[in-house]
Amino acid sequence: MPKAIKKRTKKKTLGTETEIKDRFSDLKERMQEKQKNVLMYGLSSLGIVLVIAAILFFNYSAKNKARELESKGYAAYYNLYAAKAVSRQQQFQNALDLFQQSYEKKKSPRVLLYIANAYYELGKYDDALKSLEEFTGRYKNAKDLLPLAYQKMAYIQIKKGSPDEALKHFSAIQNLSGGYFKDLALIESARILETQGKKEEAAAKYKELSEKFPESPFAAEVKSKLGEGREKQGQN
Repeated sequence: MPKAIKKRTKKKTLGTETEIKDRFSDLKERMQEKQKNVLMYGLSSLGIVLVIAAILFFNYSAKNKARELESKGYAAYYNLYAAKAVSRQQQFQNALDLFQQSYEKKKSPRVLLYIANAYYELGKYDDALKSLEEFTGRYKNAKDLLPLAYQKMAYIQIKKGSPDEALKHFSAIQNLSGGYFKDLALIESARILETQGKKEEAAAKYKELSEKFPESPFAAEVKSKLGEGREKQGQN
C-alpha cells in the first residue's frame, strides 16, 4: 500500500516538472521575441532620427549658404567692395546670378524682389514681370514688400507702352491695407490719366491725394494741379 502511494507521487512530480520546464521554455522564447522586436523598433527609430537629423542639417546648411549668397548679391547689386571696376551690365548680371542661386537654396520674398529688380536694371522687362507675378502670387502676406512689387510692375508697363496696365498695378497698391506708397500710386495714376487726356479722372486722383495725404511730398504738385483746374473752370 505505501509503495503504490509512492509511485503515484513520483509520476505527479515528474509531470509537474515537465510542465514547469515547458512554461519556462515558452517564456524564454517570448522574451527573446520581445527583445528582437524591441531591437528592431529601436533600430527603426534610430534610422528615423538619423534621417530627420540629416534633413535638419541639410536645411541649416542650405539656409546659411542662401544667406551668404544673398549678402554677396547685395554687394554686387550696389557695387560694394568691388576689387575692380565692372560695367553696369556686368554689375547687375553678377547680382542676378547670386540672387538666383540664393533663391534656389531658400525661397525668400526679398530675394525674389531683387531678382526682378536686377532683371529690370538689365532691361529684361518680360523676365522682371514674370518674377514679379510669381512674387505677387506666392507672397500675398508680404505686406511691406507688395507695394514695391506692384510699383515696379507699373513702371515696367509704362516703359513697355502699356499705361492702362500700369494703372491697374497702381490701383492694386491703393487697394492694399496700410498706407505704403499709396500717395505715389495716386500721383502716378493722375499723371497717366492727364497724358491720356482724361482731365476729370486725373483731377479726382489729385483731390483724393490732397485729402488723404496732406503731408505727402507730392502735396505741392497736387496743390498746383488743383489750382490750375480751378483757374480753368473760372475762365470757362
